Amino acid sequence: MQIGFIGLGNMGGPMAINLAKAGHSVKAFDLSQEAIAKVVAAGGQAAGSAQDAAQGAEVIVTMLPASQHVEGLFLGRDGQNGLLASIAKGALVIDSSTIAAATSQKVAQAAQAAGIAFIDAPVSGGTGGAIAGTLTFMVGGSEADLERARPLLEKMGKNIFHAGAVGAGQTAKICNNMLLGILMAGTSEAIALGVANGLDPKVLSEIMRRSSGGNWALEVYNPYPGVQEASAATRGYTGGFGTDLMLKDLGLAQEHATAVKASTPLGGLARALYAAHSLGGHGGEDFSSIIKMLQKQG
Repeated sequence: MQIGFIGLGNMGGPMAINLAKAGHSVKAFDLSQEAIAKVVAAGGQAAGSAQDAAQGAEVIVTMLPASQHVEGLFLGRDGQNGLLASIAKGALVIDSSTIAAATSQKVAQAAQAAGIAFIDAPVSGGTGGAIAGTLTFMVGGSEADLERARPLLEKMGKNIFHAGAVGAGQTAKICNNMLLGILMAGTSEAIALGVANGLDPKVLSEIMRRSSGGNWALEVYNPYPGVQEASAATRGYTGGFGTDLMLKDLGLAQEHATAVKASTPLGGLARALYAAHSLGGHGGEDFSSIIKMLQKQG
């Protein structure tokens, strides 16, 4: 199958590589030539532009940072020169970016008018899951469009959930990431407290992992350096899910909450914590670096 893949960051790059390794013809584009080269080395093809990647593609997969990037790509400025004009009628767009549900719905409506199918399919599982092909996909769209996308999603992920109509995947992802931000801050606070009182972070983490406080961060993404060899913390908080990306998602969660008058006090507090951490110069570090805010200094 001819696939155009746009957005080859820490998540998109490995996803495109897995599609290429599965035998699909993947034409990939990113603003980073280094990112494109990695996909080419795995059997993909280089695209000179997003339009080039989409030309002749049966499926277009996008993995972009935020709502404005997705809307700008597909719809262009003031509705002009958007990518939808370069996509063949009958093609399928799979947008795996984490963005506002309203943006997904806006782009989907324009795609439908152009004779193009669209699903939002944000992911969870981190960079490790992207590399291993074990991501969880949360899909918003019609059942028929999901089934059309499923063979490709299965090459990139292990769990595929149909959350509902277009935009529902984004809502599910935002709920998940709000919880993730809360539990990472809480896990960091607990470890920092224990270390400040003289406990070994590895021993404390294992105690909590096997007790009622056990969670995903303790299992596979410990925020304390050296506790888990493969964690972003042990790599100097590099190469993972950035603090600024978590801050963006927590902001989206608050927008969703405001729209329906939902009460999310812990989500709001987590957003304030990550905002302060970002302002402290840690926006480009992995979000687990939030533990630095909570550690005893000196």
